Amino acid sequence: MEVFYYMVFGILAAVVAAAELSKSNKDRINTPSTFNVFKNNYLFVYSLMMAGDWLQGPYVYYLYSTYGYGKGDIGQLFIAGFGSSMLFGTIVGSLADKQGRKRACITYCITYILSCITKHSPQYKVLMLGRILGGIATSLLFSAFESWLVAEHNKRGFEQQWLSITFSKAIFLGNGVVAILAGLLGNTLVDALALGPVAPFDAASCFLTIGMFVILCTWTENYGDPSESKDLFTQFRGAAVAIASDEKIALLGAIQSLFEGSMYTFVFLWTPALSPNDEDIPHGFIFATFMLSSMLGSSLASRLMARQSPRVESYMQIVFAISAASLLLPIVTSFLVAPSNVKGGSISFAGCIQLLGFCAFEACVGLFWPSIMKMRSQYIPEEARSTIMNFFRIPLNIFVCVVLYNVDAFPMTVMFGMCSIFLFVACLLQRRLMAISDKPKTEDWVSMKERDSEAEPLNI
Repeated sequence: MEVFYYMVFGILAAVVAAAELSKSNKDRINTPSTFNVFKNNYLFVYSLMMAGDWLQGPYVYYLYSTYGYGKGDIGQLFIAGFGSSMLFGTIVGSLADKQGRKRACITYCITYILSCITKHSPQYKVLMLGRILGGIATSLLFSAFESWLVAEHNKRGFEQQWLSITFSKAIFLGNGVVAILAGLLGNTLVDALALGPVAPFDAASCFLTIGMFVILCTWTENYGDPSESKDLFTQFRGAAVAIASDEKIALLGAIQSLFEGSMYTFVFLWTPALSPNDEDIPHGFIFATFMLSSMLGSSLASRLMARQSPRVESYMQIVFAISAASLLLPIVTSFLVAPSNVKGGSISFAGCIQLLGFCAFEACVGLFWPSIMKMRSQYIPEEARSTIMNFFRIPLNIFVCVVLYNVDAFPMTVMFGMCSIFLFVACLLQRRLMAISDKPKTEDWVSMKERDSEAEPLNI
């Protein structure tokens, strides 16, 4: 492994450590022990859930290829996963508001465990079922847990600002520390212990099972609005009205879809971008470097959100601008650096520049997650939180499915350029959200609730 990789990893590790150790009282929020117990319980559960997710990621494609499936078949499996998240995941995730967020979190554990079990079969239909179950689980992971946290936090009477602590720590641990440890554990199971590519999925099932029992024993149930007994169509209609009637919610959904769409596209593109001529690059070590960059971003987010100024709506404009610029680097290097036609070897000079830019993008990802969580907690109505959050994922899943289907149809520079444009648009939308952030909520959502409440006695 080249010195360059060690140097980037070492510098990032030192900066992350310095950022955490140098936090002053201005960067911290003093909280009571009751909140700390609640926060640590959630962080423990969330870390277990993310461990179950991160253990699988690096080995899904590899497992399918060992079963003898080609790129086309594997692509269809991935499309099925995102399509399932868009269709079935939206329905199941939306039921969390009506049936309970705790139940939805337990459903996530069971669904993902079943998805892991299917990986033991080489049958294509069984693997397809596993991808469908995995898509449903993904929707629950990114909606039910956050919805439960926000509702429980408010129910217990904790201050709104304390949510930012939990959000930033959850991303620092779940998307940083746990991701790195999961990668090392997966590598140990598959390579060092030679247990085969299914081993990480079995380990994921163990973590998910432990987390499920902790949820069953320690979490209480909460709902979107326990006084209502709406059917699913009414929930969807209410969520659509909330998005259409409140510009802030609509902007937030568009911003989230644009950023996450670019992020998931980046996941598919970074490997061929760094090794266009089949250069020998350490994928696992680069992944760990990306996670360190994400940890740096979440550490910076915790500092920013602990202060009254700048506001989240303000600094996120800069984050989107930097992320847009960082994904332009592959285009810039293609013009400024002469391409090499030599097959194999080590990473090129252009690849080194791009890797630094990709680390900057991952730092922006680390900033994005806790910040978007905080904005969602402020703008999305509690009555339909899970439903609206799953609505936000519909355009994201459509976009990713289209990209996967056409991944070979466009040059890589075009794909990166498209992502950069999306991020720049997100920057402009964030600027608009900043301008109207103090505007009072519209009455359309409340009015619709009142009309439904008046009409409800007629339902038999």
